[in-house]
Amino acid sequence: MSSPQALSANLRRGYSPVVKTSLIFVAVAAVCLFFADISITTLDPWSEMGRMAQGVLAPDFTAVAGIGMIIVQTIAFALCGVALGAVGGFLLAQIFHIGPVRWTCAAVRAIHELFWALIFLQMLGLTPLTGVLAIAIPYAGICAKVYAETLEEAELPALPALPFGTGIISSFFFARLPDVWVHIKNYTAYRFECGLRSSAVLGFVGLPTLGFYLETAFGEGNYSEAAALLIIFYVLIATLRLWMRPKLIGLYVLVAPFLLGGGAAIDMRNIARFLTVDIVPAPLRNGSLGAGKTWSNLADWAGMLLFDQALPGMVATLLLSQIALVATGILALALFPLISEKFFGRLPRLLGHVFLVVLRSTPEFILAYIFLQLWGPSMLPAIVALALHNGAIIGHLVGRFSDQVRLRPDSPRGLNLYGFEILPRIYGQFLAFLFYRWEVIMRETAILGILGIATLGFYVDSSLADIRLDRVMFLIAIMVIFNVAVDALSRHIRSRLRLSTQTGQA
Repeated sequence: MSSPQALSANLRRGYSPVVKTSLIFVAVAAVCLFFADISITTLDPWSEMGRMAQGVLAPDFTAVAGIGMIIVQTIAFALCGVALGAVGGFLLAQIFHIGPVRWTCAAVRAIHELFWALIFLQMLGLTPLTGVLAIAIPYAGICAKVYAETLEEAELPALPALPFGTGIISSFFFARLPDVWVHIKNYTAYRFECGLRSSAVLGFVGLPTLGFYLETAFGEGNYSEAAALLIIFYVLIATLRLWMRPKLIGLYVLVAPFLLGGGAAIDMRNIARFLTVDIVPAPLRNGSLGAGKTWSNLADWAGMLLFDQALPGMVATLLLSQIALVATGILALALFPLISEKFFGRLPRLLGHVFLVVLRSTPEFILAYIFLQLWGPSMLPAIVALALHNGAIIGHLVGRFSDQVRLRPDSPRGLNLYGFEILPRIYGQFLAFLFYRWEVIMRETAILGILGIATLGFYVDSSLADIRLDRVMFLIAIMVIFNVAVDALSRHIRSRLRLSTQTGQA
């Protein structure tokens, strides 16, 4: 990674590659904004906003019956899913350099947890295993990537000190793993926080987590109850370090499967039908494989889905995600001073931390759902939701990174400190975090189609509603290819600009 001093000098001169790359992305977002639908379609958004504000100011905790069990099950789904995902990801990280393994991990993490839940619902029904696997599978792909990159980028001073002839397993456990263990442990803890958000959102497909009751409260206009649920969730996230003690993690993981609740029995016939009939394209299911007409019908079927649904969905997803990416970056640069020691004292930073915790703890799906109630089903709710959630995450990471910057005794203050001292020296790390979140933003953009926004997820949800699972799998396959391409481009840009997220994971 380029030194902060060199990057600072280049930024001042205005020809740094990172500056050129930033300007290109801003220009692309501006063009996308010209074609995007950001209209407000509700008749009286201010009135609805006023009722929501009243609910926030007067949360009704008495209306939340059985909140203890709701929170316990939300935690249990997150624990089981993240534990399985982390173990699977750690094992996959050891062979991540193998092409098929890397591609498989990219494919599984390209599918959002909600889509995985909707897929498993068709096979397993509304069972606890549906929720656990919906978190575990994409998280295994994500953890494999992060753990592998951590091992790849880390400096390993202990490795040269090993005696000649030391075996691969011994060198891994005695030299490589100890040097990266702190990074892996910290990222896994962060991934559990993400798992809590994912677990809450799974309630929107019927699982007994926080999102199920939150959707009900918003749907009925009970904003005081919804506010109470959100406040409890924020407290849960904010106190994570108090109750998620390292010595208790093993006990939590052992107990969690017994707290997931019950559900319908798994029917193996449903699984067999899904794998052998439901996901098989209709032309192949209804025709002879040896007949030319069958393959002609398959081509027509695929062409219809590609041009009528996949391409429009991809264009909308790209438009929305590129605008959201740049909006995320702008917001992160505006938010990080709130928690930086270079700009504020202890009390203002504490308030800044609380503000960022609220923003980053609220899943973008829930934020978009709230904004949809205010503004209607355009791209605007999705853009604002994605920018707020991801901007708070990156702002938090950049704020922590800025604390490491050493200033001269005669350094300026205020805006001059921000613009001429801090920003040039943290900008490379900021871009590393932003590009690292690019794939995530693309994935989140697609899933927001379930709420009625015309991204790829909208067409997937429509096919699910019509019980056309072959179309669902075709569209998800297109989504995977799309996300893998973005991930590869992001990785190429970060490599080209020599950007690294080793100092913290986004």
